[in-house]
Amino acid sequence: MDRHQRSHDFAVTLTVACMATTMLIVDISVINTALSKIAGGLSTNLSGLQWIIDGYTVPLAALVLTAGSVADRIGRKRVFAAGLVLFTAASAACGSAGSIEMLDAARAVQGIGAAMLFAVSLALIGHVTPSPSDRAKAMALYGSTIGIGLAIGPLIGGLLTDAISWRAIFLINIPLGAIALWLTLRGVSESRDPVVRKLDWPGQITLIGGLFGVVLGLLRGNETGWSSTLVLASLTAGAVLLVAFVAIELTVSEPMLPLHFFRLPNFAGAQVSVFAISSSVFAIYLYISLYLQSTLGRSPIETGLDYLPGSILMFLVSGATPKLGSKFGNGALATVGLGMGTAGTLLLLLTQAHSSWTITLPAVVVAMTGVGLYNPAISVIAISALPPRQSGLASGAYDTFRQAGLAIGTAALGVLVPARVLAGASATDYVTGFHHAVLVAGGIAAAGTVLTAVLLARGRTAPAAGHEPSLTTVDALGQA
Repeated sequence: MDRHQRSHDFAVTLTVACMATTMLIVDISVINTALSKIAGGLSTNLSGLQWIIDGYTVPLAALVLTAGSVADRIGRKRVFAAGLVLFTAASAACGSAGSIEMLDAARAVQGIGAAMLFAVSLALIGHVTPSPSDRAKAMALYGSTIGIGLAIGPLIGGLLTDAISWRAIFLINIPLGAIALWLTLRGVSESRDPVVRKLDWPGQITLIGGLFGVVLGLLRGNETGWSSTLVLASLTAGAVLLVAFVAIELTVSEPMLPLHFFRLPNFAGAQVSVFAISSSVFAIYLYISLYLQSTLGRSPIETGLDYLPGSILMFLVSGATPKLGSKFGNGALATVGLGMGTAGTLLLLLTQAHSSWTITLPAVVVAMTGVGLYNPAISVIAISALPPRQSGLASGAYDTFRQAGLAIGTAALGVLVPARVLAGASATDYVTGFHHAVLVAGGIAAAGTVLTAVLLARGRTAPAAGHEPSLTTVDALGQA
């Protein structure tokens, strides 16, 4: 392949991967500013709104590893294109949903499509960036697109919801998905893993059941009572199935998540770190939006604008991260970024029942600046933790822990928030519960910061591109 063709493949693949990822990230963050309108339009409660997020993230987290394995087997471009079709069709169903049950179901199908896209995006980039230096630059840009998605999502959601309808936040995915599909079919080259893993169906089934059981129990606890049969059965079954998942992964010959890779400090650090930030800093944003809209009376567009200063800083910092990474190391940036996310989260304790919206500004600015440092750095570490031939597995594991953290964190923090927030809970009651959620989120983020620092320091992350283990190292772990 000549230099011009390689350059073309790189440009198209990176454009498609970043475009799809931005669309997926926006689809998560865009929801937050439309919550009140969706609740009113579909006559739902807090649990229904939580399922809009968790109905999307649970199948995403549970299926992304299997999607990556299937892509390694039958072709990453093929799975990516199929994911675009499914995600776009499900977006149309979300936009036309006539009930909260229909919307939650369509969001679950969206999550399946998103799993296929997330599982393959980093692997596609890895295929066209064989050198560590090129991959570091591409991962920095990829990480920046996550920042862009998080930054523009609330504002887009507010604009579309106020100007048109909450349904528009889903329908906008139709033209974007069509463009991404066209580019994929025309300009992305096919790739596969030369060493194909078997599909781990026992592991897949127990992971889906375990995550669903835990999330269902957490979301229904306040509504039906923590001693109810449904809640106790869900939490118990979920815990048992997750333990079974670990046991299966330790015993099957070709696990979907090879647990011996957690002996690699960079691999373990990336998963622990992204689970921590997703279950805390990212998960709390649902409840910030409810505070702004249900307690302070902010409109969707006003809520989007409230996030804008932090969003701009996050985008600018993301763009500067490659240079900072070359100087200080990606491990240091990820640790500092998560530490800033912790500090920003705890600043939410300043909120009161009758505050001005500006009370959230310091928290949002500090947290989002930290996320700007964190996302590009941790993306480089995650994809470089395993050799290029296992980029699909590295990408899938990273996205599994990120989405599982968001799903479990959203449900768990909601346990502390009054379930009547959309139906007349007092502002004081909501803020009290919100502060409890902030303390828990801050504790999780702080613990994650310490573990990130320890694990990535052990991994001795290289400043330019992150530590990339040799095939010999990884294969030796597989035989251990």
